[in-house]
Amino acid sequence: MDYGTAALIGLISGIASGLFGVGGGIVMVPAMIYFLSPPIRDIKQAVGTSLLVIIPTAVVGTAKHWIQGNVEWRTALALFPTALIGGYLGAWLTTQLPAEDLKRLFGGFLILVGLRLLLLK
Repeated sequence: MDYGTAALIGLISGIASGLFGVGGGIVMVPAMIYFLSPPIRDIKQAVGTSLLVIIPTAVVGTAKHWIQGNVEWRTALALFPTALIGGYLGAWLTTQLPAEDLKRLFGGFLILVGLRLLLLK
């Protein structure tokens, strides 16, 4: 594995996470698929690896945003229970979908979200 490439992917996804609240899925998963294969075998392994890496990234980013007054705790607490359930269900769904279908769904999701951000208020 190219550790320099892995480090660069980590840095870019960490910046995206702290700046936009994204990074694992939007930056790290595609980057690992295209630049770290092998050892990353497919999108499922990239997603699982990304989720593990994003935990400390999210903690650090959250702490910095909390200090800056950018965390709305009531909303976070309202989202938390169903986000946990959704995370579990999403991980389970990866066992039901072939990797190629998951990759297409992910690409379509990114396109739709990107278009919405670019074109709508």
